[in-house]
Amino acid sequence: MSGALAHIRVLDLSRVLAGPWAGQVLADLGAEVIKVERPGVGDDTRHWGPPYLKDADGKDTGEAAYFLTANRNKQSLTIDFTQPEGQRIVRELAAQCDVLLENFKVGGLAAYGLDYAALKALNPRLIYCSITGFGQDGPYAKRAGYDFMVQGLGGLMSLTGRADGEEGAGPMKVGVALTDILTGLYASVGVLAALNHREQTGIGQHVDLALLDVQVACLANQAMNYLTTGVPPKRLGNAHPNIVPYQDFPTADGDIILAVGNDSQFRKFCEVAGCSELADDPRFASNKARVANREVLVPMLRQTTVFKTTAEWISLLEQAGVPCGPINNLAQVFEDAQVKARGLRLDMPHALGCLAPQVASPIRLSATPVEYRQAPPLLGQHTEQVLQSLLGMTLEQISELRSAGVL
Repeated sequence: MSGALAHIRVLDLSRVLAGPWAGQVLADLGAEVIKVERPGVGDDTRHWGPPYLKDADGKDTGEAAYFLTANRNKQSLTIDFTQPEGQRIVRELAAQCDVLLENFKVGGLAAYGLDYAALKALNPRLIYCSITGFGQDGPYAKRAGYDFMVQGLGGLMSLTGRADGEEGAGPMKVGVALTDILTGLYASVGVLAALNHREQTGIGQHVDLALLDVQVACLANQAMNYLTTGVPPKRLGNAHPNIVPYQDFPTADGDIILAVGNDSQFRKFCEVAGCSELADDPRFASNKARVANREVLVPMLRQTTVFKTTAEWISLLEQAGVPCGPINNLAQVFEDAQVKARGLRLDMPHALGCLAPQVASPIRLSATPVEYRQAPPLLGQHTEQVLQSLLGMTLEQISELRSAGVL
């Protein structure tokens, strides 16, 4: 292993998406990540199917596609840490790890002696990252938190969906569990910051991540739109609250996205579209004016864009330097020339003898590139390997623990 984090060992007690996503980011960067799962059951997402990974004959393997999302480059170790022997094993592993990831309810691991205070006493250098719905304190701290619920509570759904008065209007969640993913990314950033601090001081720390905190932090310009005016932003469908035209428009054979970011680009668009007079019209000459008069301008542009196909518009507008693009389904995404050139789809040999499709990491490092060492593991695939190499257990001891239901 030669990745940027090849010297780091992570004990991953998390499951579902936010925690495993953080673990996969660290694993892709070279960290040794040991995923602890419940014997016979494993991560919840192992059962979130169909669809499932298919074997060489095209038959379902029972390995859920959802699990494949966030668990590559990890080793799977099964431990029942509700049992005293299981708790002892986790503590011994934590004593040899740099980072621990967990997403249990607040205080949930204290009953097993696996909370931060207990493990810090064993390993003061440990970076202990807790991911919860609402954080370690506050009136909601003990509540369970889920991405969908937090998208609603944290304001994202109030901004997503068709505008009031339009057909199909109403709040809408994002099509992927975006809050979970963003929380996983923030968790990995927090862990890296804590590791850097430890490099200077020799001391670990507790990293507290909450889905709600992340969702509110990622409201970005919409949060500032509210905080500077006191007026809650409304849903605008695919339109932008601060830029016009910046949305989808109909074409002769589908739709196109226009992302006109400044007045110069708007003038270029108007020239290509044969409506140069709009760029000189005081109602539309500046972005501020276009935002104020969007209800007049947008219908006018829609009447123009329908006269060319999506491909024709893209060809003309790209030549003119006007940002635009198609609205692809996922089949089209993975057939896109740029997506292929960047190698964003890859296939990794799986323990079942087939290939597991994966989406590549977007992180490109020139000196320590991401390595794809292993497909998402089978449940307990590395139990013997980890316990032998790190804790010096014999096969006989491991067999006894397995018979007792600890492994």
